[in-house]
Amino acid sequence: MLCPHGLPGGTTALAASPGGPGTPAPSPRPVPPSLGAPGTARDPFPLYRALREGFPVVYDEPVGAWLISRYADVRAALADPRLLASPEPAPPRAGGARTLLYSALREDAFTAGIERVAHVLARRLSGRQEADLVGEFCHWLPAAAAVVVLGLPRGDTRLVRERGRTGAGHWDALLRPHVVRRRTHPRADLLSVLCTARVDGGPLPDETVTALAGTLLDTAVRTGHALASFLANLLDHPGQLELIRARPELVPGAWAESLRRDPPLHVVLRRATERIGVVPAGATVACLPGAAGRDPARFTDPDRYDAFRADPGEQAYGIGEAAQERPGDDVGCPGARLARRTAEHGLRALLDALPHLRWAPGFRPVPTGLLGRSPRSLLVRFS
Repeated sequence: MLCPHGLPGGTTALAASPGGPGTPAPSPRPVPPSLGAPGTARDPFPLYRALREGFPVVYDEPVGAWLISRYADVRAALADPRLLASPEPAPPRAGGARTLLYSALREDAFTAGIERVAHVLARRLSGRQEADLVGEFCHWLPAAAAVVVLGLPRGDTRLVRERGRTGAGHWDALLRPHVVRRRTHPRADLLSVLCTARVDGGPLPDETVTALAGTLLDTAVRTGHALASFLANLLDHPGQLELIRARPELVPGAWAESLRRDPPLHVVLRRATERIGVVPAGATVACLPGAAGRDPARFTDPDRYDAFRADPGEQAYGIGEAAQERPGDDVGCPGARLARRTAEHGLRALLDALPHLRWAPGFRPVPTGLLGRSPRSLLVRFS
């Protein structure tokens, strides 16, 4: 998986001349580019191309991490149990609870609320001529979706919308009182599913319930970025958008293609628990989905958005738990499944409420960022 295309420190010292006087010293190896270089957050793709072609696995000294950029290597790294996402141990019975939560999200009863919220938000725009879909739709819908499926008070939507991502325990104070109530008075919501479940012969501890519910709330932040890129890709291709309007069953593939081309999270960090090739134990590894998704060794014309791509991606990172995903398949990650459901219902609601949806005259979306990359505004017209 990991091949020696660089040395710690990011540079290779000049080798001593092996010959006598007059023997030329070998040329130094080129210095690899850095993820921290100026302008990377604005346009990272030239950097990604340079990494894939010359330094597919290399130590980035300014960043302090090993960068992995090719499609096959990123997939292998994210599936490698020796590369951990977090130094913290998983909460008790988290695996079984995650499977339970993932299965529950298959049921229409738990996601019907997402559809209702999406249509309410879309209809609020229908009486106007223009709107910014980022501020008025993309960042509100995922927050509302997470709140409604968990059964939290609707007033918490603003809190979820406005809070940025922080460390573990971020949502504990919000969730604990609801967990206590659901233990004795369950409802028809996902929080109650977790609170009343029995996994491996016993109930789930509070820390497991709040951790898994918290991952869905964290997913809402990233889904907002992914939804903005999804809408931008389709608005840039009105022919594809119209075909999807006529055939809604094509939405999952269009969503997966957008995640391949424009993932919301371009850097996924892991820590090596042991030496793996040239990567030493304890080192930070930065997998780069934004580079992997545009690897020409895997995808034909990889910079092009094609909702009907003949060589679809088998991965999409940055939604849920950097889940590997196929069109219509969330590969066991509840966050990825919730994100996909949110995007599907959101797009359908917009197309129903705004039949003439298109870019405002002269507007072009400008994506930026690496941790939460997306256009910061989507100015559209629909009258």
